[in-house]
Amino acid sequence: MSKYIATVIDTTGIQSYIFGSNRLRENIGASYLVAQATDEWVKCALRQRFGENVYIPHTQREKQTTQPEKHIERDNLDAELVYTGGGNALLLFKNRDCAVKFTKTISEKVLREAPGLKIVVAHSDSFEWGNKLSGIIDSLLQELERKKREYNPSVPLLGLGVTASCLSTGLVAVDTSDRYSVPTSYPVSREIVEKLRAVDPNNPKNKEPANKQLINTIFEGEGLNLGDYTVPYDVDDLGRTEGRSSYMAIVHADGNGMGDRFKEYGKNKGDREYITAMRELSGAIDKAGINALQKVASRVIQLAEGNLQEQFAITERDGKKYLPFRPIVYGGDDVTFVCDGRLGLSLAALYLKEFEAEKENIPDGEDLTACAGIAIVKTHYPFARAYQLSEALCSNAKKFMRDEKERLRISDFSAMDWHIAASGLLGLIGDIRKREYHVAEGNLTMRPLYLHSDNEWRNWDDFSQVVHNFNTHPDWAGSRNKVIALREQLRQGTEKTKQFLQVYGLDNNYLPPFPEAKTSNDDFYQCGWIDDPRKNEKICGYFDAIEAMEFYMSLKEKTNGDLLPENVTP
Repeated sequence: MSKYIATVIDTTGIQSYIFGSNRLRENIGASYLVAQATDEWVKCALRQRFGENVYIPHTQREKQTTQPEKHIERDNLDAELVYTGGGNALLLFKNRDCAVKFTKTISEKVLREAPGLKIVVAHSDSFEWGNKLSGIIDSLLQELERKKREYNPSVPLLGLGVTASCLSTGLVAVDTSDRYSVPTSYPVSREIVEKLRAVDPNNPKNKEPANKQLINTIFEGEGLNLGDYTVPYDVDDLGRTEGRSSYMAIVHADGNGMGDRFKEYGKNKGDREYITAMRELSGAIDKAGINALQKVASRVIQLAEGNLQEQFAITERDGKKYLPFRPIVYGGDDVTFVCDGRLGLSLAALYLKEFEAEKENIPDGEDLTACAGIAIVKTHYPFARAYQLSEALCSNAKKFMRDEKERLRISDFSAMDWHIAASGLLGLIGDIRKREYHVAEGNLTMRPLYLHSDNEWRNWDDFSQVVHNFNTHPDWAGSRNKVIALREQLRQGTEKTKQFLQVYGLDNNYLPPFPEAKTSNDDFYQCGWIDDPRKNEKICGYFDAIEAMEFYMSLKEKTNGDLLPENVTP
């Protein structure tokens, strides 16, 4: 009986590879190269090594082909691609020699075309068909994680005293950026050269492939029309308003419990049934993330063409108008995008809602949830640090979700956390909140939030309505000084807040209510503070809302006199 080898390929250190630079062009190019390394380049390496004697399944993004499905155990193939997705690839080979040949080919391609990108490969022991492939893959993934932990990074030569250094990597410069259609000139290493080639509109071999892939994947979906808009390469093109608003938002979202989900779905299945199941689930989750981002892109285009023209300084250059939104990492459940700072919170919430709505297309029948972190920073704040903040905030939201699951005995749910950095950042997000958001009365911040909840008032739907009321209700709209004064009184505690409302004649109208909150505690709306059942302290319900007033923009648009709900795309 034939014996086979399973191989898994993954990348390591991709956060630093993609977001180690403070230049958006380089981040975009790096993300494209990472996606290529574990997808298209894997397929190219298989064809290069084994010709037609391989089977590469089409993905849900690709058009259906007439290619007959082949099985390695039936058709005497050299290799079969099980799936690519989530930054890794799983393959089967007919023997170890084929697996090693393929690994050499893909490794050389990565070294040549994506210098600086680190890949890790793990091979299983040889196994016979029908020997529970799911268990073999589980063990192989554990071996891969062990290899990633033990990875011994190379130490590159840093050059001589007479060589220039790359401004982004510190490595030896081999060229200058202006040769790759960058407006400014600075020395770049080989790693940065390849990243810039991926976004170079004058690249003779392949004109800006990163942008082509983005447009084909996100901006040419059903009902989408990019029109005269162009997706930006620079943060200055995200819609900043001179003298008024110069903030960008970096949104990082990640699906909940995906590793366990794949493991559970593959349980108790025969080898071929397991392969089919993994392809179905991987493809469906990849499509869910793409569909959700397409809905976000559609809403941004819709708003830019209508309601946002007066509020955004849409950048125009060479007859093109730049959209205030740019996906950087996309596909699967791991998504990162950058946008105008005033859109960050609303677009993050919209993405989570649309991702949840894709559950009907997921073959395991389970709910689809995710968490998001939103870092809102000055436009020229170091991009790498802003991304690290968004990632930490996403982790914070996930910890909140796990803690609430254990406390309330509930299922996974979507959650979001954010931080608005009006100036620099000093310390970790937990340290910042202890230092800046704790007062004698209790905790000023209510973050993280549920995306939506019928039982918990700390949810995005209620929160956004409170922010909207502060911005539009006659008691507060047009009186910025009064709102700022309220914020300072909230710092002083319940009694000072009550006195403030009495002075302004608001002791009967109270503070804006949380519409769906299952609380009849009128004192909460009179003083802004309430006991936190999670901790032995009080929590403020309004400080975050006041802080977010300038960074919240409703995604509702008038159509025939009606308002569309924020999670519906026409």
